[in-house]
Amino acid sequence: MTKAAWRMILLASLGGTLEYYDFVIFGIFAREIGQAVFPSQDPLVSLIVTFTTFAIGYLARPLGGIILGRLGDKFGRRGVFLASIFVTSAATLGIGLVPTYASWGIAASILVVALRLTQGFCLGGELPGAITYVVESAPRKAPFVCGVVFACVTTGVALGTMIALVVGRVLSPADATLYGWRVAFIIGGVMGLGSFWLRRAFEESPEFLELKRLAAASQEPIGELVRTHPTQLVAGIAGQAVTACFAGLFFAHMPAYLTSVLKYDPATAVFAQTYGVILHAVLILGAGWLANRYAPHVLLRVGALALAAGAYPFYAALSDHSVNIITLMTLGAMAGALVNGTFAFVTADLFPTRIRFSGVAVVQNISQTAFGGTAPLIATALIRNLQTPVAPADFVIACGAVTFLGSFAVARYGGQVRGEAAASSIA
Repeated sequence: MTKAAWRMILLASLGGTLEYYDFVIFGIFAREIGQAVFPSQDPLVSLIVTFTTFAIGYLARPLGGIILGRLGDKFGRRGVFLASIFVTSAATLGIGLVPTYASWGIAASILVVALRLTQGFCLGGELPGAITYVVESAPRKAPFVCGVVFACVTTGVALGTMIALVVGRVLSPADATLYGWRVAFIIGGVMGLGSFWLRRAFEESPEFLELKRLAAASQEPIGELVRTHPTQLVAGIAGQAVTACFAGLFFAHMPAYLTSVLKYDPATAVFAQTYGVILHAVLILGAGWLANRYAPHVLLRVGALALAAGAYPFYAALSDHSVNIITLMTLGAMAGALVNGTFAFVTADLFPTRIRFSGVAVVQNISQTAFGGTAPLIATALIRNLQTPVAPADFVIACGAVTFLGSFAVARYGGQVRGEAAASSIA
């Protein structure tokens, strides 16, 4: 691969980096956001409302995925990329500037919800577009380049946790609670606008250009997708279940869970998660490398089993403070890397170029909404209803079982990416 190709792949990853940055910022500052915009006499209720707002953003993602995926398959990947990153960044910046509940009352809460819906709509096409682009740019190395994308995306989480650490050290505790979360969102919005500027040089996917040259691009990709690939849609959604759950819990829910529920020292919690996320990003590269040499769906299956089997011991050890938190984050990062380093290629491999953007977008957004965006809310509700801090393990086990079963279906119906590459080389 040329330097120009690698540059385009890295540019394609920037929007996903912002998405995961937003993930962790919402989690780290969930308590402060709740106090500022969704105040309540019961701190746990305030936290639940905040995570509900986090989940609401995901409700717009399937619609955004359908509309943006259709546009991407019909007119090209580049325009969708540019528009989605710009609007998403503006919404992130807006959350950092929104007035408090004390100043605007319920209007402040409604504005945050509206901005989350806007983010969700645009992100519905952002990461699916990145997956589609890199797979079509390097089909023979597709598993590895998908791993590169998600290693870069995961650094958005590490960046978020590091910024939270800096904010906590530079500002006094009172100021950090008052506006530290605003600083983090403003920085995210500015970074997103910067990535939009860099993406102006973005080139169209080579495979899509070939489709346009042959006048073979789908004119109604969503209709074609539903008619011709319904089984692949279900298989893809199931195959991403545990990946979405892992992202929602390990990235978004973990900071508030460690400090508010388990009473870990905030600095220790943020440091441990930062370490876990950075290690996770490195291990995703390793998983992508393995996926270029071994069947990706098998690695996905092993990762799903590891997460399901390890969920209860992991949460039990965290809640008891019986095992060093760094050791636990290491184990979590290792198991999660097997699914996060393989699911993107496994999903893209289910669909041909004509409808790939739409297929990946529908699968990604339904699965991420059902199993990822709701994960912090479900975990918090389970803790409250079951009266045990180990309760989130139940959700991980359920999602792991769904992905394990789905891995057999994706193995049966996959084979599009490399099959198309082989056919193209013969032609």
